[in-house]
Amino acid sequence: MAIFINRSWATSTIIAATIAGVMGVAGCAKKPEQQATPKQETTTLNIGFQKYGILPIVKAKGELEKNLAAQGVHVKWVEFPAGPQLLEGLNVGSVVFGEAGEAPPIFAQAANPNLVYVANQPPAPTAEALIVQKDSPIQSVQDLKGKRIALNKGSNVHYLLLKLLEANNLTLNDIQPVYLPPSDARAAFEKGAVDAWVIWDPFFAAAEHQIHARVIANGEHLVSNHQFYLADRKFAEGHPEVLKTLVTTLNQTTDWVKTHPDDAAKLLEKPTALELDVLKTSISRMGFGVQPISEKVEKEQQYVADAFFAQKLIPKQLVIADAVLKNQVQ
Repeated sequence: MAIFINRSWATSTIIAATIAGVMGVAGCAKKPEQQATPKQETTTLNIGFQKYGILPIVKAKGELEKNLAAQGVHVKWVEFPAGPQLLEGLNVGSVVFGEAGEAPPIFAQAANPNLVYVANQPPAPTAEALIVQKDSPIQSVQDLKGKRIALNKGSNVHYLLLKLLEANNLTLNDIQPVYLPPSDARAAFEKGAVDAWVIWDPFFAAAEHQIHARVIANGEHLVSNHQFYLADRKFAEGHPEVLKTLVTTLNQTTDWVKTHPDDAAKLLEKPTALELDVLKTSISRMGFGVQPISEKVEKEQQYVADAFFAQKLIPKQLVIADAVLKNQVQ
């Protein structure tokens, strides 16, 4: 029996303020004698980001602003608490570009045909796991029968749990899912109100470091756990050069993070309020590099969508290919 704990966090924090002219043009009126040399029009690019990931590192380094200035583009950063809210922001027009894990784009595509997948980071299957308390009697996935397992409903770890159970000839009917957002799940986990927790980084790394949680299984050989970069379709198709600069800068940033993990962790320390060791562990499990959506990645994302449809988490069957940007950014 599924235990659903209703929380308003997923809907109450959506940024409602639409920034005037997401890709609007700003100009200043000048006197006739000053108009001999017209200035380049300035376009404002609104990018959605979260506290953890590659985009907040891009923001902290400031290189994207420099790279886009030559194209007359001004970057405005809009923070969101999580992927679903970010993609809702993209849906209502407060941002035109952002980053999210595997699950949020599937729900967003079901509601918004104007969303497109632009690029992805390589798989990071070890960056999510099913964990238990250090002294838990649970030693394997088989031991989860009848147990209360915390997870964020409709998230990437929801898919991980389905695949873990399937690989061990179990289903959701064999366990008691307890649907909680990460902060509430952590509290329930520590109090013993749940027996296990399926969670992703950096919450996963924090549980390992701070309360010595033990890993029963991670996503290796079961899921891909891609990180996706998504955009508004009209923006993506109308501004290929801006998009190309974005993807190039993202790629350069992941290369920098790979070779400077300690420096990257320091950049994320303040916004996430996490210890340096937690962030270093989390960063070590990232997928490095940003690449256009391949047929393989498209197919893997289709598996996630099909699984969610089978669980009645989305109202209709999706075709992921319909939401993949056709003119790929190289």
